[in-house]
Amino acid sequence: MDERLLKAARDVRANAYAPYSVYRVGAAILGADGKVYTGCNVENVSYGLTMCAERSALAQMVAAGCQEIQEVVVVTADGGTPCGMCRQSLLEFAPVPSNVWVICANEDGDTDSYRLSELCPAPFQSDIKK
Repeated sequence: MDERLLKAARDVRANAYAPYSVYRVGAAILGADGKVYTGCNVENVSYGLTMCAERSALAQMVAAGCQEIQEVVVVTADGGTPCGMCRQSLLEFAPVPSNVWVICANEDGDTDSYRLSELCPAPFQSDIKK
């Protein structure tokens, strides 16, 4: 695990806007360009408008011109894994999902590591991109 990612995810988690669930999430993504992109969850009273930390970090990465992930770290109170929507979103930027590690850390620094392909064993895929 790239320790820069763990620190970045921990740091950005403090900025999460989670007044409804009180479940703060921080995410850090290592892009193929070698840069670290971060995001935190931003809730909305209309829950469907909530932005997850992982998708927030992906948006930062894409806005900076990078379109491929190498590693992801997510920090939550309990070390939870990304939701289904975030897993599918991460897949969009992982040409080889078995090469992308997703590390989930809790507040105490305990981690669990998964290959993205383990978290998404039967992803929705399309051959639209040519």
